Amino acid sequence: MNDFFTPAEAQNNSQREADLLAKLAAFLAYAKSNSTYYAKILADVDVETVNSRERLANLPVTRKSDLIDLQSKQPPFAGLVTESAKVDRIYQSPGPINEPENTNDDWWRLGQAFYAAGFRTGDKVQNCLSYHLTPGGFILDSGARACGCSVIAAGPGQTDQQLDVIEHLKPEGYCGTPSFLKILLDKAQAQGRDISSIRKALVTGEAYLPPLRAEFKAAGIEALQAYATADVGLIGFESDPHDGLIIAENIIVEILRPGTGIPVAEGEVGEVVVTSFNLDYPLIRFATGDLSALLPGSSECGRTNMRIKGWMGRADQTTKVKGMFVHPEQVEKVRLLHPEIVKSRLVVSQENHNDLMTLVCEVQGQQSLNDQQLTHAISESVKRVVKLNGAVKLVEKGTISDDGKVIEDLRSV
Repeated sequence: MNDFFTPAEAQNNSQREADLLAKLAAFLAYAKSNSTYYAKILADVDVETVNSRERLANLPVTRKSDLIDLQSKQPPFAGLVTESAKVDRIYQSPGPINEPENTNDDWWRLGQAFYAAGFRTGDKVQNCLSYHLTPGGFILDSGARACGCSVIAAGPGQTDQQLDVIEHLKPEGYCGTPSFLKILLDKAQAQGRDISSIRKALVTGEAYLPPLRAEFKAAGIEALQAYATADVGLIGFESDPHDGLIIAENIIVEILRPGTGIPVAEGEVGEVVVTSFNLDYPLIRFATGDLSALLPGSSECGRTNMRIKGWMGRADQTTKVKGMFVHPEQVEKVRLLHPEIVKSRLVVSQENHNDLMTLVCEVQGQQSLNDQQLTHAISESVKRVVKLNGAVKLVEKGTISDDGKVIEDLRSV
C-alpha cells in the first residue's frame, strides 16, 4: 500500500525525527513568549538548547488532570492558549476541563486517521459523537471533511431516527464510539432494517476489543480506531494491518514512567505524553493519563512513524465511560452532596459491549440501606455532576476496601 493522506507518512523515520527536533527550540521559544503559563514554567529554561529528546525530557510535565485546578484559578484556559490564538469555539468536558478550537480546516488533524480507515472524497459519514458542549463531534467532523467526505451530523442516541437516516441517506461510513455502532447493528437486525450501506467506520472514545472488531467484520464493516484527545487532537490511528496505533505526524510522543518525567524502555508500559506543535494551544510534554507501550519497527502498511500498542488503561484513576472522561474529583463531589455517604467508589463495567457504571456508597445504619429516596437523590447527583446515567448501590459501612481506589474499572482491555 502506498496511498497516504500525506507523503510525509512514508518518509524516512530518521528524517521525520530530525525535522521535529529541529523546530522544537523555536516552538518552545514561541510558547514561552506568547503563553503566560509557559512563560512561568519555562522561566528558568534556556529553550534555545532544547534540540533532542534527552533535553526535552528535562522539561516539566503538564498533566491533563492538573488542568481542572489550573483552569479554576485562571479561566478559561489557565494561560496555555497563546496571545495570538484564534479561539472560535469553547468546549467543556467533564472535570470540568475547558478546551479551545480554531475552526481552521482539520485543526485537530483527524484527516490522517479517516484516510487510513478508507474514507475518500464523496463518502457520506454518519457522525455519532456528541456535538453538544464536548468537542468529540466536531473533532471527527473536521477530520472527515478533510478527506472530502460529507458529514451527517447525527450525534449520539435516538437509535430509531439514526436507522431512518441510514436507510434514507445510505452513508458509506460511520464514526463514533464502537459501542454505539454495536447498538445500531443490533437494533437494525432486530427490526429488519437495512444499514448495509455502511462498509467502513472510524471508532474512538472507548476500548475497542477483538470480539467487537470481529462482529463488525462479520457485518461487512471494516472498523479501524483513532486515538485522540480533546486537548491534543489526533495522537495515533490504525491502518489496515491492525498492527498497533501509528503516531500522527507533527507531534512528539514519549512514553514515561507514570508520575515521573522519565521515558521508559521500548515495550514497557508507561504514560503517553505528547508535545504538540499547535500555535494556538501549545502543549509541551502534556501527560494524557493514558497508558501504552512502544512497539518495535514500523507498520506493514508502509507508514513509517513509531507505533504504540494502543490504550492499556489509565495512569491515574480517571477513566472513559461511553466516550466521556470521568474524574475522581467528580465522584468525590457527588459524595459531598450527600452527608449520608461515608465512602464511595465508582465501578465501571461492560455488558454486551456497552459501558455501565455503578456508584457504590457506604452509608450508616440499616434504615439508610433501604432508603429509595436517598438512592434516587444520589442517582440524580451522578447524572448532574458526571453528565452520565449510573446506577447507585447502597452498602454497609466497611464494605469498600481501603485501597485508595475512587474509580474501579472492571472492563477488559
